[in-house]
Amino acid sequence: MVAKHLFGLILALFVTVSIGATDPVELNPAHPSEYTVKKGDTLWDISEMFLKNPWRWPDIWNVNPQIANPHLIYPGDVLSLTYGADGKPRLGLKRGRETVKLSPRLRESAIDQAIPTIPITSIKPFLTRPMVLTQSELDGAAYVVAVDGEHVLAASGDQIYVRKVNDKSSRDWVIMRKGEIFRNPDAKKDDILGYEMVYIANATPARYGDPATFVLRQSKRETNTGDKAFPNDIEQLDTHFTPHLPAQQLEGVILNVFEGVANIGRYDVVAINLGKKDGLESGHVLQVYQAGKTIPDSVTEDRKDKVTLPDESAGIIMVFRTFERVSYALVMRANRFIHTLDKVRTPG
Repeated sequence: MVAKHLFGLILALFVTVSIGATDPVELNPAHPSEYTVKKGDTLWDISEMFLKNPWRWPDIWNVNPQIANPHLIYPGDVLSLTYGADGKPRLGLKRGRETVKLSPRLRESAIDQAIPTIPITSIKPFLTRPMVLTQSELDGAAYVVAVDGEHVLAASGDQIYVRKVNDKSSRDWVIMRKGEIFRNPDAKKDDILGYEMVYIANATPARYGDPATFVLRQSKRETNTGDKAFPNDIEQLDTHFTPHLPAQQLEGVILNVFEGVANIGRYDVVAINLGKKDGLESGHVLQVYQAGKTIPDSVTEDRKDKVTLPDESAGIIMVFRTFERVSYALVMRANRFIHTLDKVRTPG
């Protein structure tokens, strides 16, 4: 959806400021003095060129509250690193022959022309459909009660009958099925965090009633009795995230990785056992730690003596979608292989 809004320009993105009282922004030692933004760039990649910790680039925007949404930049923009009279680095922005000064200035632009914060292609399947639901949300959802004709399963072009259709405004529905059960690995008893939903098909309502009649289209799998139905436009998510640290110290674990790869790397999508209930929100940056192994101490005389090695930093993830007790995050940096059950914490 393209909508025109007034957006601020990037104004001195990387001024050295503090998260706390004494935590200055650090530059990447190999930073360029100037960079021209190209199509296909992401704000995270550009930030990584200039900063040791890329999520620090919004800090200066927080002291410019008059700017509505200043993290939108466009292909062709030129970022130049300079130093102020105080010796601190600043990153200015030029468009064409005009240099943007350190004062608010607005322009009207289509949001889809700006470069994204992170690669949207990596997270697109997770943005438009309900992915993790609680038991109460499942219980309240519309459901397939029968398939038209003598079919047991239905595919594209077939009719299905759906009950509990309360939303009659949407013409585009998605059929989903309960998939993996997310359980809290830290809980002593079986603590279900939510149910990951599997996409089945899209459907269009043909006739309302109890039950309502739907026509299936774009089927990925065959629809069965008991599958759930949701309006496909229940949520429009902003894809221009602002990376920032959680206000509180959080600690969780990686529950799984999309498509089930064994070794998780950059731009893989992971699920973690933290969500809205924990204060997590889109844009939050977390550090991944590989749990230290417990090994026998072969040096001491006590053969039963063991020692647990310290946890080691394995990478950085950024949360892009949250649910009640589960969230999806994209791996932005992986300095070693990341695995399920690795720990995630607020950096620092």
